[in-house]
Parts: sequence; C-alpha cells; structure tokens
Amino acid sequence: MAKRQIYLEDIPLDEARAILQTALVSAGKAATAPGESVPLDEALGRVTAVPARAALSSPHFHCAAMDGYAVSAADTVEARETKALALRLGSEAYQVNTGDPLPEATNAVIMIENTNQSDESTILIYAAAAPWQHVRLMGEDMVATETVLQVNHQLRPVDLGALAGCGHQRVTVRRKPRVVIIPTGSELVTAREQPKRGQLIEYNSLILRSQISENGGIAEATDIVGDDETALRDALSAAAAAKPDLILILSGSSAGSHDFTADALQSLGEVLAHGIAVRPGHPVIIGMAARIPIIGVPGYPVSAALTGELFIVPLIRQWLGLASQELSTIEAVSTRKIASPIGDDDFVRVALAELDGRLQATPLQRGAGVITSLVQADGLAHIPRFHEGVDRGGKLKVSLYRPLSLIKRTLLIMGSHDPMLDLLATHLRLHSPDQRIVSVNVGSIGGLIALRRGEAHLAGCHLFHPESATYNTHYLARYLPEEPVELVTFARREQGLILPPGNPRGITSVADLPGARYINRQRGAGTRMLFDHLLAQHEISPDDIAGYRHEEYTHLAVAAAVADGIGDCGMGLRSAAEAMGLDFIGLTWERFDLAIPRRHLQSAGIQALLATLRSSDFRRELGAQSGYRSDETGQSVDL
Repeated sequence: MAKRQIYLEDIPLDEARAILQTALVSAGKAATAPGESVPLDEALGRVTAVPARAALSSPHFHCAAMDGYAVSAADTVEARETKALALRLGSEAYQVNTGDPLPEATNAVIMIENTNQSDESTILIYAAAAPWQHVRLMGEDMVATETVLQVNHQLRPVDLGALAGCGHQRVTVRRKPRVVIIPTGSELVTAREQPKRGQLIEYNSLILRSQISENGGIAEATDIVGDDETALRDALSAAAAAKPDLILILSGSSAGSHDFTADALQSLGEVLAHGIAVRPGHPVIIGMAARIPIIGVPGYPVSAALTGELFIVPLIRQWLGLASQELSTIEAVSTRKIASPIGDDDFVRVALAELDGRLQATPLQRGAGVITSLVQADGLAHIPRFHEGVDRGGKLKVSLYRPLSLIKRTLLIMGSHDPMLDLLATHLRLHSPDQRIVSVNVGSIGGLIALRRGEAHLAGCHLFHPESATYNTHYLARYLPEEPVELVTFARREQGLILPPGNPRGITSVADLPGARYINRQRGAGTRMLFDHLLAQHEISPDDIAGYRHEEYTHLAVAAAVADGIGDCGMGLRSAAEAMGLDFIGLTWERFDLAIPRRHLQSAGIQALLATLRSSDFRRELGAQSGYRSDETGQSVDL
C-alpha cells in the first residue's frame, strides 16, 4: 500500500516565506539573475542588469531646432522692426532645416517666417537673434557617459528609443529565470486530448506558465506524471538535472493516499514546509533539492493560481531585481457575510461595483475548483489570520485586478440566473465599450433583497404569483415597498422539465415525479417557487419528491446534474437542456424582467444597458435563441 503523506505542519504565510528566503540564501540562490546582452528589438519588458550609459551624446552636434536661417547672433544686433538688416546668403546666413547641423561660425537660427528675401542672395531680418535661439545644443538630451537608465529597470518602448538615440544597439538585461513545471495525476490529460469520464484537462501548468511569463520568467512543462512515486521521483531528478532556477510540482501535495510529492522530494532533498495557513491553497510544499527551490502546488486551480501570486511571482521578480508586485488596493463594503477559518490568512475573490458613492464587494463562489471565480474576479480580498470573517456591511481590503475606473463603470446585476444575460453583456460591450455588466446569481428574491439593501444596480426576476397570475409586480410591492422601481421585460422564456436523453422513466408532467430523483433550485429562486406552485396544483407534497432538497444555483447546473446521472429530472430552461443534449418537456412560458431602482435610471450605465436591450440587433439575436421570445423585450411593465 502506498504510504499516506500527511501535513508535516501548518505554518503562517509570513513564516513560510521566511523559510523559503533562508533556504535560498543558504543555497546561494537569493541573488538577482546574471546579465546577458540582447538586441534592442528583443529587449521590451526585460530588466536592466547594469546601468545603461549613453555611448553617444544626443544630439551629438549642434543642430537647428526650426526651419530657417543659421546666423551668428553678433551679426544681427543692428536689426530693428523699423530698420531691416540685410544678410548675404552663403556668408552671413545659411538656410537650414530642422535637425541640420549648424554651419561653422553660427550660433542661432532665425525662423523662416520671420524673414523676407529681397533677392536671390539676400534676406532681410527685423529683430536681433539671441545666441543659441532655436538651436538644439550638442548633448541637450543626453551626454556621452551619462546614466540613461538605472539598474533593475523594466524596459518600456520609450526606453528602447532612448537607448537607440544615445548610440546603443544592444542592452544588458537580466537572464530570464527558468522554471520547470511537473504536472502530476493519473486522471489528467492534456488540452489536446478529448477527456473521457473520470479524466480532467490539465491546465494549471498553463496558468502558472502564464503568470511566470507575464512577470519576466520562462517556464516549460514536462509530460504529465501519473500517480506513481517512482515515476515522480524520476521526473523530479530529470528536472533538477536541467538546473532550472525553480521546479514546480503540480498536485500531489495534499493528504490523499496518492499524494507522493513530499516523499519524492524528501528522497532527493529536503522538505522545509508542508502545509501553509492560507485558504485556498493550504497544502503547499516548500523544499530544496540539488540547491534548487521546489514548490509543491495544490491541484485545484484557484489554489494553484493563489500559490502563484503568493510564492512564485514574488520569487521571479526577486531574481529579476524588481520590486514586489503591489496591486492597487481599495476599501470596499462586503455585501455578504464571509466566514473565515480563524487560523488562516483567507483570500476571497470578489466582484466589485460602485453604488451610491461607495464600493461594494460581492464574494464569488469559493470552491477551490471554481476557475470561473478567477475569470470573474475584480479583486482579491484578504482576511488576515485570527479574524473570524466579515459581516455583511463590514469593510474589506481588496487588491484590484482591474482598473478602478472600469469598476466604477460596472453595472452589477443580482438575482435570477439567465444564460442570455451574457448575450446582453456582449452586446453592451459592442455598443458601449466603456460599460460592463457583472452578474451574480442569488435567486429572484435574493436580487430584490439586494436592491432593497442598495447592493445592486438592477435585479433579474421571474416570480410567479398564483393568486393574481402575474409575474414580479406583487413581489416588488412586498420586498421594495418604499423603493420606486422601473420594471423592464428582458424576455419571455420557456420553463419545463429537463430529462435524460430518451426520457427513460417516461416522465410527462410534474404528476410523474414522485419516485424520481429530482434536482431542485435554491430557496428563493423563481424556478423553485414555480415548481412549488405546480406541486400544489397536483396536490403533491415536497416530502414525496426524492431530491427536493438537492439544490443547484443555475439552470445549467441543473441540466449538468441530470446529464451526469445524479438526478432523473430537474426544472429549468429549454436552452439549458439543449446545451447539455438533454430532453425537454415545456410547461410554461414565463416573463423574465429586470427591476431597476428609478434613482439609477439616468446613470450612463443604465441608459446604455436600456439602449442595448431595445436595440434591434440584440432583440433579433435573443429571439433566435431556442426557448426565448423577444417581442416584449425592453418594454416597461405597468406597476
């Protein structure tokens, strides 16, 4: 039986960083990388290894700064506006263009528009010239031997121009730190392969390679190594033989029975730390082998990305002589209660928007395997150790992934999930590139509550009221009695039963659901409330529905659960069923609306959104989607 590796310890983040630095110093690996000479056209983004000094003055001769005539200032002292002075061309005045060298015995330029030519050999001037007027002196910009760029400077396009302008064709820059990445896991396949059931695409190496490249390093990934300790040890030995600056072993760092990283590293070198008090990313390994630092990176993508930000990127920048990457930080108010393990530094990815003059942070889905949280995040909130979390309305310190100016132009939609909100976001970006939509799925009632709390610009809802047979208006009065709201129709859409291909249980209506495994939506979702209404119509108790308490937060998640065989049926949109190749029985066409507080109506973002919603191209594309009708799209609903 394979030896089970447990955490050796669980140390604070700062202590883990200190352990790594101490090991680097002991191994002689803490210093900056050596320099290498590269052509200027290959140097963009590289970091200078030595100060760059001018090889040539710029300009390297006195030259004309204007089109006109070069003269000796002493020859012009008698010129007056009321008494023109005649100068002979070729002996007292010389025609020059901008950038031309000054002829001998001249020290000023008179602009051509301030002269008249009396004949082919004579010009007239009307004011005396000051010495060196309209002249660029030799070395005015840079003087030979002058330091133009300091050491540890990351080269920009203008820097390359400055180097070329003072006589350089090449520049000495720091060698790029080299990293070897070893992905592990028998369940993994490359992105070039079609994964089978039980197989996962390996993309953590792509994320980490990109983080390393973005910060000036260079990384290569080996072939995927299966869950075999001998194979991992061989791969680690081969990587060390290539003498890179850093080795990363992906996955295999937790406490599972197939996690061999710590044992393999221990057999070739030393494990310095195993288990860091951070969330996500707890099972990080830090070690050394053959005087090379080695980091065991957790397998979940959110944990892997955070490990890159906390350990790998700072190390690359250290070797390049660059300061630690400090993201802009802001203080934001949390729209949700965030529970945090008291002994860990907790890092939470958030969506940000400005409402009523304050920045608000909405935590994204926190699963360590939810890569969409990496894509959607506007920033990273840090809850330090020994804090139990943050209450709703509490303050968060957030490091920004996106410019604050963009965040302030963001519209935050909270409420019910609809896949076509992404289509609206696409059209908005096409029509108004400076505007952006962020959608957070909290259910229809959750969206209305968010509006009441001032946590969203608008909310998506499709709440059916059985007694009045209306959508949404009853619930606006109930949840937002003191908030004037504009209700605008997004679409009519078809709701029904999502079933496995071929409908093996022969389900035809809600009446057939007792005995079937059902996939439900979360409490407060419009689909859940509609389903409860249909159960009541058929006099079926929720207790008779197996899986009634199995909750998913989106239509696509319901469809995925049915497709995976977790359930026999779920309720959702036709578009979600068709996206997963499933059968569908339509039950009703419902109205999905956008509730917009009227105090936001005149904002540039809402006006742009409404214009997009009502545009013919958006309505045409929306109406062409299966299970959608757009004839009412953009219309205001009478309240």
